[in-house]
Amino acid sequence: MATVTFDKATRIYPGSTKPAVDALEIDIADGEFLVLVGPSGCGKSTSLRMLAGLEDVNGGAIRIGDRDVTHLPPKDRDIAMVFQNYALYPHMSVADNMGFALKIAGVNKAEIRQKVEEAAKILDLTEYLDRKPKALSGGQRQRVAMGRAIVREPQVFLMDEPLSNLDAKLRVSTRTQIASLQRRLGITTVYVTHDQVEALTMGDRVAVLKDGLLQQVDTPRNMYDKPANLFVAGFIGSPAMNLVEVPVADGGVKFGNTVVPVQRDALSATSDKTVTVGVRPEHFDVAGAEADKGLAVTVNVVEELGSDAFVYGTAQVGGESKDIVVRVGGREVPEKGSQLHVVPRAGETHVFSTSTGARLSD
Repeated sequence: MATVTFDKATRIYPGSTKPAVDALEIDIADGEFLVLVGPSGCGKSTSLRMLAGLEDVNGGAIRIGDRDVTHLPPKDRDIAMVFQNYALYPHMSVADNMGFALKIAGVNKAEIRQKVEEAAKILDLTEYLDRKPKALSGGQRQRVAMGRAIVREPQVFLMDEPLSNLDAKLRVSTRTQIASLQRRLGITTVYVTHDQVEALTMGDRVAVLKDGLLQQVDTPRNMYDKPANLFVAGFIGSPAMNLVEVPVADGGVKFGNTVVPVQRDALSATSDKTVTVGVRPEHFDVAGAEADKGLAVTVNVVEELGSDAFVYGTAQVGGESKDIVVRVGGREVPEKGSQLHVVPRAGETHVFSTSTGARLSD
């Protein structure tokens, strides 16, 4: 097993002046499951391909353990990659697909068979070893691709959106299998996804990228509780955090008809007349319909999920109409077209600088 280090790693594609990955710095611990997440074009797959040796590194360095692998060919890096499209050989059986890399490396047949059978047992593929990939479901093919990586016993697993071809239910069960498998094997894993729910549920730590720049790397809990800037705040969490620009008032910020107390340090850290306050949908308290407090939200759409519901509405903030999402109990669902008065729960607000986007509150 090994650590992985991106040391100001930079990739600039030919013909472009702007880096696709800009001075990426991350230290990944031995046995850690790190998830790279961000919108399309943010540089997450490029970062993974740089680590795999499939993309040149134009600046900085990449190390696996104590070895500088920046300019080593992929075959010398001791990594195994699992792709989005499985990349299985259609004419080979499952067993031959899983053992192919070992066969190329000159490992004897008995040892290959033993390793393939061990991996098949872990992945619940034993009864499918003699089948061809076309006779398998998408989830089974993905497990074969995982098996091919496992038998090589690499120092690092690299996974590039391996679940994106699966249906919703299978994605949930397969992500649990991958996470528990990684814990059992203890192999350092770098996993790329655009799905932030996948990132939060699987990773020991999550790294959020935007336009090739690392925005924040932290545990899922810390990233949810203390996003470093407006981008991370709006990206992490489902539904996304409500971000509202509000005026600074004595003792806090003016939120509709209510002054919401926020940390004094947060407001003294900026000279802006307004700040951007973030409130997650689950951190609003609904005031009584008659109450003239908080923010008046007109209900447009209600998504009922059984145990709870998400209310999508609009509110007038500073003379502008603003979309607001509020989570309510499953038995307290408001009528469409009605009005809710909502107040951010004390201690659950996030304060950001409107001009720089940086986090101001602790």
